[in-house]
Parts: sequence; structure tokens; C-alpha cells
Amino acid sequence: MRKNLKEARQKAGMTQQQMAERLDIGLRHYKKLESGETLGSIPLWDDMEDILRVNQRVLREIHPDKEDNP
Repeated sequence: MRKNLKEARQKAGMTQQQMAERLDIGLRHYKKLESGETLGSIPLWDDMEDILRVNQRVLREIHPDKEDNP
């Protein structure tokens, strides 16, 4: 899961739907980005960095789900 992306979005007071609309992508695609299921293009991450004002390297970090670690 991309915990940093989710937290930055929530801190900005945005829903997943609002982020998808700002990025001009579908909600399903955005959810896959936030969950870490898909990588996404560099220009997309550039846009997220601009919207959320957080470095994309931080946003792209994958954090293992607690359920995956016994």
C-alpha cells in the first residue's frame, strides 16, 4: 500500500474521486495507484506531486500491509 500517498491525499482534504478527477483518470485507476497495484506514469506522478506538494519519491513508497507480515 502507498500509505504516504493516501495520507497526503487525506491531508489535502481530497477523496479518491477528487484526485482521479484532478488527474483526469478513472477512479479505478487511481485506487490501483494508491493501493500499489499499478505503477503509473512519471507524468502522472509529477501531477500528484504538484497537487499534493509532496515529493513523488515519498508518494511512490510501498508499505507492506500489516496482514502480510505475521
